[in-house]
Amino acid sequence: RPPEDEEEVVEVGWQEKLFSQFEVDLYLKESACQTPLDWQYREEIQKLEKAGGRKNCRIFTYTDHDRFTNLEELCQKVTDLDHEVPSYLVERMANVRRRRQDRRPVEASSLKSKIITWEPSEEFIKNNHVINTPVQTMYIMGDLGPYGKLGNREYENVLCTIKVDGNGVITVKPDFTGTKGPYRIELDGEKREVWEYTIENASAQVQPEEEEREQRVFRDLYGRHKDYLSGLVGTDFEMPLPGTLRLFVNGEIVSAQGYEYDNLYVHFFLELPNQWSSSPFQQLSGVTQTCATKTVGWDNVAYFCYPFTVEMFYTQEDEDSLPQWPVLYFEVLSLDFWQRYRVEGYGSLVLPASPGVHMLTIPTWRPVELGTVAEMRRFFIGGSPELEDLTYIRIPSTFKGKRLSRFGFRTETTGSVTFRLYCLQQSKAFLENSALRQRMQSVLDRLGGFSQQSSVYNVLEAFQRARRRMQEARESLPQDLISTSASAV
Repeated sequence: RPPEDEEEVVEVGWQEKLFSQFEVDLYLKESACQTPLDWQYREEIQKLEKAGGRKNCRIFTYTDHDRFTNLEELCQKVTDLDHEVPSYLVERMANVRRRRQDRRPVEASSLKSKIITWEPSEEFIKNNHVINTPVQTMYIMGDLGPYGKLGNREYENVLCTIKVDGNGVITVKPDFTGTKGPYRIELDGEKREVWEYTIENASAQVQPEEEEREQRVFRDLYGRHKDYLSGLVGTDFEMPLPGTLRLFVNGEIVSAQGYEYDNLYVHFFLELPNQWSSSPFQQLSGVTQTCATKTVGWDNVAYFCYPFTVEMFYTQEDEDSLPQWPVLYFEVLSLDFWQRYRVEGYGSLVLPASPGVHMLTIPTWRPVELGTVAEMRRFFIGGSPELEDLTYIRIPSTFKGKRLSRFGFRTETTGSVTFRLYCLQQSKAFLENSALRQRMQSVLDRLGGFSQQSSVYNVLEAFQRARRRMQEARESLPQDLISTSASAV
């Protein structure tokens, strides 16, 4: 066959209808026209025949209102399997015409009075449980039948799908060819023909004046929206005092896993070190709901998803000291059908010193007694050794000695608790310019980079201990020895 007869270039506009040979043969018959759209296509085809026939040959289109568009949306497959069985969700979604739905606004009064619909109808489910973004679709097709035998439906192939949703997002699949090679379609016929085609964006480029005018409109729109948001927030935004740090934590107890008994709940409280304070109305403790566990892998996991919010203030008094961060103490307990509770584990968490999102999994432990009597008591009547002071999980705040001995205190490792913390820090030191920040005049200037706070704090603490030991050793030496060594040096 001559190659020039098989090359075709067509420029297609949005929702522009180009008829195929099959449609021309179909709509010329009056018996095939049933809908008003069919009669409209028949008139357009008759006009084309009088004007000398259609200009396109193998390339044609299906617009948003054609039957092919409806059938294509109903028959789309999720996978590429030949014998795919549609799932329940696919069957329900197949009946939803997103671009033909008209959602009616619900009045506020009816919404308040009818929060739960106990017997939802099919139309109610379609309108409320499905993303209802209006979409217009257009298919650019290719009739890849044998030479001289056009008009057979089985040789129709989709070359390009164009969708425009109500938000103005244009989706072209496959994408414009550009620098990539042409797309290939292999037919499974006797000769195994291979067709190649390219897709180019033939739209006229926007003039610089129009683009600049559009940018001005967008800037005005964004400016008005910014003023609207500023009016909602207000101008009297509270700033902390100089030398004060505000720490705001939005926390969540996500889950607890790996514990012996079911029906878990978590009791927690926050301890504020020296120089830390909070509002008198701030709640620093809480108890989660009792949550049943489910088996995930090898562990029994209880998903709490319990949110809590804490706001604290740090007031700097000594510029040479690093602040100690608040500690979150918690205990995990279980409650059974007979209202017997057991301590499942203790743990503690130092609030992160760096702002941002933190996902932390904290292991826990519980005290145990030797012998089978204690375990039988725990199993049959509940109860177990408990800590009278939860701060004993770490070094208690009331401890004033030099050494804290836990010799003979028997514990065993239990499960773990997962926390998700969103930490925000606010301080006037963050607003200082870079020159002042480089001077490192105060501790608050370095609060933004406390990712290594613990190591720095440990080094400084070790240095202070070594300095004290050196001073004590120097004071214990005779004065004549000190003066003799100084003169010799």
